[in-house]
Amino acid sequence: MDEIKNSNKSRRQFFSTTVKSSLFAWTMGFPSKEGFSNPFFTDSSKEKDPKKPSWMAIENELYGAKPNDLGPIGGGEGYKMPIVKGDYEVTNLDELLDALSKVKSGEIVFIPDEIRIDLTTRVFIEGLVLEIPEGVTLAGNRGYRGSKGGMLLSNALETRIMIRANGPNVRLTGLQIQGPNPDRHLEHHKRSFGPEGLGREYYYKFPVSRGITTEYPGLKVDNCEISAFSGSGVYLKKGTGHHIHHNFIHRCQYNGLGYGVSHAKASSLIEYNLFNENRHSIAGTGVSGCGYTARHNIELGISLSHCFDMHGGRDRKDNTDIAGTTMEIYNNTFYAPERAVVIRGVPEDKCDIHHNWFAKHKDGDQAVRGISDRTMVSKNIFIRKLR
Repeated sequence: MDEIKNSNKSRRQFFSTTVKSSLFAWTMGFPSKEGFSNPFFTDSSKEKDPKKPSWMAIENELYGAKPNDLGPIGGGEGYKMPIVKGDYEVTNLDELLDALSKVKSGEIVFIPDEIRIDLTTRVFIEGLVLEIPEGVTLAGNRGYRGSKGGMLLSNALETRIMIRANGPNVRLTGLQIQGPNPDRHLEHHKRSFGPEGLGREYYYKFPVSRGITTEYPGLKVDNCEISAFSGSGVYLKKGTGHHIHHNFIHRCQYNGLGYGVSHAKASSLIEYNLFNENRHSIAGTGVSGCGYTARHNIELGISLSHCFDMHGGRDRKDNTDIAGTTMEIYNNTFYAPERAVVIRGVPEDKCDIHHNWFAKHKDGDQAVRGISDRTMVSKNIFIRKLR
């Protein structure tokens, strides 16, 4: 390691001094344990270096994203909470719809092994949405004995919503959830919003897709691979207590939208996820009540725009400068060279950004935009080069 950059400014206290082993003890951590096939670097990712670290311990303080006892960041093989059976076992779409019409709160609908359920024709013709009742778990066995997990997919561009939690305390776990649009569509965005652009109405003539959405509290999404939704992989419209953890969320990168996890008037805990090739991996409208805690997540290296986002009043045009209520962003590792965090206004409560590893940024000015009296940045590390 050549350098950890020091920057010490008003209301910003960044980790200082060049790392030298003679000054203090430090440990760099890797995201998998020996014997695990960790999806930190998967076939879907262009980043392949198995030795790239995700966390560092310096003077008994942890910087960056470190796996917890549930298994590897991003889930998959080594995940300690796989579901391997259910109250209903389904292998095709008709069986799945029948089970969802009968299942009760507390029960599990299980898609075994790597069963592939294609929703495309029913979505295209009927506008099908998988409705998950209150308290129900829809599960696959991703990571169990090498399984990639059951797959739900739609290739219909107008997949407005693939899965809707139709009550509180719904859980999605161990599944591959694949949308219809992994592309950026830069020319469409330019034609809509560039010089003499055709505008918002023209932009939205092209369909927008979303993976999982809810208006109810307590949604849990864990150990899933979610990809290729032009709107959001996970859209939290309302509710509190949402928990999004140990997922690999990637290729949600339609320019102008393209969110891994997005919030309207909702708040969540987002942790131990891998993100790659999204426009914003985490985003919010910034209305009162919108917020998130993001910790122990890894940005693998490719991002169309800044990684973590919160809109402000100017984006909503509501004559305020509110950018959400409470955000806490800590112990994340950012390998994407784009700006890591942008807060586009002033939080009602706070945005606290600390103990992150900004691996491609030389200082806080490069890593974070939107620092105010309520957006505080402290004790982050900035790495220029690893040997």
